[in-house]
Amino acid sequence: MNKRNFILFIFILIALPVCLIKAEAAELRPFTTDGCSSFPDGTLAHKQLWLACCTAHDLAYWQGGTFKQREQADIDLKECVAKVGEQEIAVLMLAGVRVGGTPFLPTSFRWGYGWPYPKLYGELTEQERLQVESRLAELKTDQIK
Repeated sequence: MNKRNFILFIFILIALPVCLIKAEAAELRPFTTDGCSSFPDGTLAHKQLWLACCTAHDLAYWQGGTFKQREQADIDLKECVAKVGEQEIAVLMLAGVRVGGTPFLPTSFRWGYGWPYPKLYGELTEQERLQVESRLAELKTDQIK
């Protein structure tokens, strides 16, 4: 191992636990949605035709979780958009979220965007699940007001 690789290896050994500790103590931000992100929320005639599909998808992305949960959220989005009669749009949207929703990029629409970056794939801890439940209860209370 050359000196440069050794230094990189040491840096990773030091940085990795810091990232893991940060992830454990992270606080979930309140839920936000940008609709269908950079994609239209509907057609020209029905401007919000599949907006509810995108909002439900954002709710799943906001809280994050496992790779399988992300796959299911993306499939649910596709099925929801198809149900409003837009089969081709649904396929296009599925392709977009599969590419653009990765948790590995610090975007505002990434998988797990409610948590500080980076929040990678994985089961939520008990503490994280409690935060999600608390934020969802706040959201329901705000919707009633």
